[in-house]
Order: sequence, then C-alpha cells, then structure tokens
Amino acid sequence: MKELNIGRILTENRRRRGITQDELAEYMGVSKASVSKWETAATYPDITMLPRLATYFNISIDELIGYEPQMTREDIRSLYRKISRDFSEKPFDQVMEHCREISKKYFSCTPLLFQMGCLYVNHCALAGSPEEIMRILEEAAELFVRIRKESQDAQLVSQALNMEAFCLLRLGRANEVIEMLTPAIRLRTAPEPLLSSAHCMTGNAREAGRILQAGMYQTVIELLNLLLAYIPLCRENDRTFEQTFDRILDLIASFRMEALHPGIILTAYISLAQESVSREENEKALDLLERYAELAASGIYPLYLHGDSYFDLLDEWLEENCALGGDLPRTQAAVQKDIVRAVTENPAFAPLGGSIRYKSILQRLEREVLS
Repeated sequence: MKELNIGRILTENRRRRGITQDELAEYMGVSKASVSKWETAATYPDITMLPRLATYFNISIDELIGYEPQMTREDIRSLYRKISRDFSEKPFDQVMEHCREISKKYFSCTPLLFQMGCLYVNHCALAGSPEEIMRILEEAAELFVRIRKESQDAQLVSQALNMEAFCLLRLGRANEVIEMLTPAIRLRTAPEPLLSSAHCMTGNAREAGRILQAGMYQTVIELLNLLLAYIPLCRENDRTFEQTFDRILDLIASFRMEALHPGIILTAYISLAQESVSREENEKALDLLERYAELAASGIYPLYLHGDSYFDLLDEWLEENCALGGDLPRTQAAVQKDIVRAVTENPAFAPLGGSIRYKSILQRLEREVLS
C-alpha cells in the first residue's frame, strides 16, 4: 500500500464521538503525545494496537487504516471518465503515472484493473515513441494476466483473455495468441434462449425479452466483426469477396446499424474501402468513403452504446451490465479526431489522392466533424 490514512481516520472518528486525545490515550495506555503523532501521521500505532483501536471506534481494521481493496461500479465508471478526459487535457506521462498509482492501490480490484488496462490500450497511441507504446501494451497485458489469475468472475476472465491476446498481437507475439486462444474456440451454445425461457416460466416476460435483446445485439456485433476479419482473406477469390462484401452491407441495413451502432459501422466502411482500394476498385472505395463521411457528419454525437425502437430494452441492460454503461472508452473529442484521421492520415487511400471526390470527402470530414 502506498500510504496509510490512519491519522485522518482516527481524528475524524475521535471528533465525531466527542473524545479527547487524553481519553483515547488513557484507553490505549499511551501518552497524549503518541496519539497526537498518530493523528498527524508523524508515527503509526504499533500493529498490535490496531484491533483494539478498531474495536474502540466500532470500525474494521481496513476502515481504520483507510484500506479500500475494491471500488464500486459507479466509482470505476466515474474514475474512468475522469482519466479519459485527463488523457486529452494533461501530459501523457503524468496521466500514466497516476494510472499506475491507482492500479497499485487497488491491485485486488480486478474490475478496476480491467478498465485500467483498457485505458492503457485505448490511449497508448498518445505515447511519445513506438518503444513507449510497446512498453505500455506490455503493462496492459500484465494487468489482464493478473485478472485471469485472480478474478472469480468468468465473464471478466474471458474479457481479460481477449484483451491480453489483443495486446500480444499488437506486440507481434502471434504464436502466443494462437496458443492462448485456440482452446477457447469450440462449438458455441447461446445461453440466452434457455435463460429467457426460465424467466418466462416464472412470469417475468420483460426480463426474458431484455435477455434476448442483449443476446441478439451482441451476436450481431460479433457477426459483423467476424465478417470484417474474414474479408481480407477473400481478396484472391472474387466470388467469395463479393458475397462477403454484400453480406456485410446487408447486415448493416437489416439491423439499421448506422443508427444503432454508428461507431462500429464507421470502422466497417473504412475496412471495406481499404479492401476496395487494394483490389483497385477505386470508385467502390469512394462510394464507401462518401457513406462514411455522411454518417460521420450526421447527428451521431455524442457517440455511446444504445438501443433503438426495436432494441427497446437494451439501454437498461447496458447500464446494468457494462462497467462503463453506454460510454465509449475515449472522450468524444478524441473519437472525432480519430474519425477524421482514419481517412486523412490513412496511407491505404493514397491511390485516391488525385480524385476530386476524395478531396471533397476530406474537406467535409474536416469541416463538419471537427467543427
């Protein structure tokens, strides 16, 4: 533990109960000067005195010394938002050092460690050099390893496994990712239909519907991500490429995902545009980038996870089950800058540089997204 707060806590409890330093000293069998030194943090009580002090004030020893091994979900969410803002407003090294201090203080709070690791991953690009980025990714991976070893929450362990694999992949350690994730790929059985049926049997149709909506929402997002990961493997097979391309767009349209989850759809349009350029289908790439600019310049801000008229029970599920609720992992300003940079600073689009349409897209993004 970096510091003890016993002096402040002793003072607060003593004054709250109207007890003088002399009275406390007499009870503990020490001098008034000793109590005074405890309260000013000049010295600490002997460890053998802690149980008696805690009993005197009717508090736990953890409360007496100010030890807080866990944070509530609300505290984690509030802290995450603050640190995310700090990354946008304060020197990067200063914020990282603050993050490290928090991680050490709450090293047994695995939900917090997970969010700290996510903060590292989502903001490491702000570091001063490629070497520093790699070092921060290593730190994040170590946090995710600890979560996997220490947490009793199966879902959190699964999320930590995926985030650790992401870090290792960024670090170029592909063989470790293969070894880590291969056993996790097995025939999947969705639990939502069974759980929903159980809630229906107990008369709770609303909860049954909420569970199914959450399952459908997550499955649609997972399917889109799978398709986006698959399409680069289809470059040499025109038929498979076109079918995958069309199915991605059909999925987006069927679930009205531009409104439901515009953030992931922006990523999808960028990915499809890059693949089109790689196949020298520049007009198709420009069509996609125009769709990207149209969506990016529309009323989608502030970006956050949410339902719609079909997924009408999703918002409360997100609030209750996601550590950040519907919030995104970075500030809106940072997200909007990245939305523009994904096109303006993307070397994959260099072949489009001479196109009037492309220049118009760039101008619109810079004018309407960053304003």
